[in-house]
Amino acid sequence: MGKKKKILLLADDIRLHSGIGTMSREIVFGTLDKYDWIQIAGAIKHPDEGKGVIDLSNDSKITEETGIKDFSLKLFPVSGYGNPDIVRYVMDTEKPDMIMHFTDPRFWGWLYDMAYEIRQQIPISYYNIWDDLPFPHWNEPFYESCDLLMAISKQTYNINKHVCQIKPRNDWDLTYVQHGIDEEKYFPIDDTNTELIGLKSSIAPDKDYDFIAFFNSRNIRRKGCSDLIHAFGEFQKSLPKEEADKCLLLMHTDVVDDNGTNLQAVQDNLYPDMNLIFSNAKLPYQQLNILYNIADVSCNPSSAEGFGLSHMESMMAGTPTITTVLGGLQDQLGFKVDGRDFRKEDLTADIPSNSNGRISKEHGEWTYPLWPNQSLQGSPPTPYIYDSRPVIDDIVKGLHYWYNMSNEERTRRGKIGRDWAIKNNFTKKGMCNEIVKSFEGCFKNWKPLERMQIINTSKPKPKYPSGVIL
Repeated sequence: MGKKKKILLLADDIRLHSGIGTMSREIVFGTLDKYDWIQIAGAIKHPDEGKGVIDLSNDSKITEETGIKDFSLKLFPVSGYGNPDIVRYVMDTEKPDMIMHFTDPRFWGWLYDMAYEIRQQIPISYYNIWDDLPFPHWNEPFYESCDLLMAISKQTYNINKHVCQIKPRNDWDLTYVQHGIDEEKYFPIDDTNTELIGLKSSIAPDKDYDFIAFFNSRNIRRKGCSDLIHAFGEFQKSLPKEEADKCLLLMHTDVVDDNGTNLQAVQDNLYPDMNLIFSNAKLPYQQLNILYNIADVSCNPSSAEGFGLSHMESMMAGTPTITTVLGGLQDQLGFKVDGRDFRKEDLTADIPSNSNGRISKEHGEWTYPLWPNQSLQGSPPTPYIYDSRPVIDDIVKGLHYWYNMSNEERTRRGKIGRDWAIKNNFTKKGMCNEIVKSFEGCFKNWKPLERMQIINTSKPKPKYPSGVIL
């Protein structure tokens, strides 16, 4: 076996529990047998900044988890996402063969400013996502600064394809690499499982609920937390009191967030009698999987979502869903087009989304889709983007849809969702295989940019005899 190529990852620290950190970790651990990894490991205020390199190479815990004994993995902790100086230092000392960066392109302006310098030596790859339409043409300079674009969603693939006009993309420099969940971490658990019974009892020690709706995401505006509380409150009000008393909304999120709201105040002032329990502890995946299994339905009423990890985790756990039709969530809803699965090629410049059902309204049995109303919002960095907000009444209808179904039928449909996700490669292995395929295609086809030399081509000014007036 030849020497492994080395990848420099720019993203959230793989030890963090953020969505970016979690997926970065899955990608790194899932490809340690193929590549050596270095990470400029970001955090808002990194506690390890200034401590130097953290060498996790051949760490026994990682070997135990991955089964890989011989690997190289080093972290350079930074606050923020890094800067040109540390990239130059890591490139000089570690000699990576490629850079892979991950998350919103607005964080990487400094990287794109030095892209010509980097791309004379190694390629830059970008595992990218964009939440919504219309096509973000202001992103074109960011995309054009990358040698390989790996799109997390079908919609993002279509965006990359149509926004990149300076250099039209080929099969090797634009690929579709959907997020994948480890099906051995998130899976169905029998109701008789003692850990499930214990955790359920600790959440609600004084009550046994017949129907539990679950929310697992951040308390930020686009996630629709307040909308869900509003909808669940109306759902409970529509039921006879003895039935309403047996229904619970379980929200795994921070109660208060400056980027969201005070959810306790929302409940106290609007629905003080509603059954609502908050879970805000940082849980390991084992307990999070139990929470998905405790739930009868998972709810994701987001107004903007690049992929929606909690939705796919729910599917892998065999729990049905209520979710908005937008962004990467479209990929997870099992839409059928002429009897076959929805493909990235079904999206075009004229029909770049299925959020209005123009491509298909035939969806998988495991979900209740929320067709959103769209308004055009924006800010100076992102001049326009849809706010695709679901209707509150539709969320209420979705809750009734799953409430009126038997436990056995919900279980059956949840299993269909899990089987479909595994079959369609929404797995860690499926994601990592596509990452490797994309990297290898880039290594095979990429050519370094030529060095440029700046030459002064201006002609010297002619000398005129004194007294000549020009």
